[in-house]
Amino acid sequence: MTDTSFVRHEMLAEQAPPLTSVGVIGWLRANLFSNWWNSILTVLSLVFIVYILSGLIPWTFQSVWVADSLNECREIMIATWGDTHGHACWAVIRERWLQLTFGFYPSELYWRPILAFVLLIIAIGPVLFPGFPRQALYVTAAYPFLMPWLMWGGTIWGPLMVAAGFAIGYFAHRFIEPILGGLAALIIAVLAALIWWLVLSGPVAGALGGAIPIGIEPVESRQFGGFMLSIMIGVVAIGVSLPIGIVLALGRQSDLLIVKAICVGFIEFIRGVPLITLLFVASTLLNIFLPPGTNFDIILRVMIMVTLFAAAYMAEVIRGGLAALPKGQYEGADSLGLDYWQSQRLIIMPQALKISIPGIVSTFIGIFKDTVLVSIIGLLDPLGLSNAIRADAAWNGIYWELFAFIGAMFFIFCFGMSRYSMYLERRLRTDHR
Repeated sequence: MTDTSFVRHEMLAEQAPPLTSVGVIGWLRANLFSNWWNSILTVLSLVFIVYILSGLIPWTFQSVWVADSLNECREIMIATWGDTHGHACWAVIRERWLQLTFGFYPSELYWRPILAFVLLIIAIGPVLFPGFPRQALYVTAAYPFLMPWLMWGGTIWGPLMVAAGFAIGYFAHRFIEPILGGLAALIIAVLAALIWWLVLSGPVAGALGGAIPIGIEPVESRQFGGFMLSIMIGVVAIGVSLPIGIVLALGRQSDLLIVKAICVGFIEFIRGVPLITLLFVASTLLNIFLPPGTNFDIILRVMIMVTLFAAAYMAEVIRGGLAALPKGQYEGADSLGLDYWQSQRLIIMPQALKISIPGIVSTFIGIFKDTVLVSIIGLLDPLGLSNAIRADAAWNGIYWELFAFIGAMFFIFCFGMSRYSMYLERRLRTDHR
């Protein structure tokens, strides 16, 4: 019997994988042409994309950029391409982009909203990115008082008195807490700040303004508009709604009956009413409930309503994150001897916020897009300004170019927020999959 066994005495050299399984070809086979059904869908999708781009690209790039009216645009199109169909008139954007950005804000004061936007980037830098210089936190703390002063102008003492109210509340809580306890100190601190803001800050600011007149030229709210207005309302609503939403979510889970009832009632009422209804209340009905002669700025009223609307939805998103935490996390906090606020600050809330990141960012994006609803109550956001531009005889009849530009700008901001949420999820990821 012949022995046919064979023992290899040396290892074969590594060979490169087949070209059809790696690189671009491998990716295409795995994702787009893995079977006959996916191949058909891929081909149909490519045909549809080519069809759309065949009309969109010429419309975008075979366009008119310099003209003083829509009629002049059409004359240039006919002279250049022989037809007005399939060509954009971007001249309206070239002529009116400053108005779409700043509304009717005085042109000589454009430096103020630009400076406010630059300071906004510096202020949110250390909050969003861990590698940002920590010295920027001073700008973060001062920005809520600097931004209104830069945008509306007037005396510097008004924002400083508002900041002084927070300082009074902080020091009142710090000195009273060792004597009366945390809850009593918190109540007294809030009352002290409210008394300062409602009763004392106005006369003090007026006296200081008369003695030391430091300020900049005031600008009326009716001159605000464009993307400047949308960004301002969106930033305030996003920045303030998150802490309010956290408090509401904790209040809804509280064992204190009155606190829970107030939080549940507020959340369900706000979530059950359309935002546009709240905006109408802010613009027309709110002054009825205020003392006669009170001049409550319309933009401030809108900011308050949009913030409350966002906070109600934010509370439910955060409550979902709290409900997703295992019961062992709460028991672990108790076993360490932490009180309620310590366990929330150190263990519970960081994990709940991490779980809730997609929902939080989705709420932020929705609120930023909903700022266009203010055009219904007479504020000139980008959509409101597009109507004003089309009302001009020179540009009457132009639609797509304005809406495309506005949509592209909103897409840039919203896409940036979505990409940051993905980055934040990756940075906070604790598993090793």
